[in-house]
Amino acid sequence: MSKIYFTSDHHFGHKNIIKFSERPFKDVNEMDEILIQKWNEKVNPEDEVYHLGDVGLSSSGKLRKILDRLNGKIYLINGNHEKSAQDCHSRFEWIKDYYELVVKDDEFERGEQLIVLFHYAMREWNASHWGAYHLYGHSHGTLSDDPTSRSFDIGVDCHNFYPLSYEEVKAIMKTKSWKPPFEKGNR
Repeated sequence: MSKIYFTSDHHFGHKNIIKFSERPFKDVNEMDEILIQKWNEKVNPEDEVYHLGDVGLSSSGKLRKILDRLNGKIYLINGNHEKSAQDCHSRFEWIKDYYELVVKDDEFERGEQLIVLFHYAMREWNASHWGAYHLYGHSHGTLSDDPTSRSFDIGVDCHNFYPLSYEEVKAIMKTKSWKPPFEKGNR
C-alpha cells in the first residue's frame, strides 16, 4: 500500500544553502547524496511525495539526474527557486502554486483530513477554523512554531533532512494545543 509524504527546500545543487542554513555537509556533492539517501530510506517507488518547493538550484540537466534517483511519484508546489524544476516538469505528476489535499482518515469526523499545501507560511487558510492542516516550507526553520496552530514547516532543515509521512505529520499536529475558535470558551 502506498504512503503519502511531505517535504520541502532540498535546494539540490545549491552550494550556498550549506552556509545560509548551517547544514552539516562539507560540500554540495555530500549534501545532495545524503538528501537522496534519506529520501529513499523512507519513500518507496509507489509512494506519493508532495514537495513544497525549492527542489534545486542547479542546471536542469543535473537536477534531472537527481530527480530520476528519487523514489516516488512527486507532486511539486512551486517555491521561489523553481526554474530548473520547471525545466524537468515531466518528472513531476503535476506542478501547482497551491494545493488542497484531502486524505482519507477515519480518525476525523468526516472520514477525511484537509491539508493546505503552500510554499509560504500562512496565518489562516481554508478551513483552518475547522482543523485543516497547513504545511509550508521556505523559512528553513527560522519561523517560530505556533503551538496553537495546525501548521508547521515541513522543510528538510527542520526534520533531519527526511521527508515526513502523513502519519508523522498527524502525530506532530496532535501535540499542538489548537482549539476550534467557535467552541464555547475559545472566543
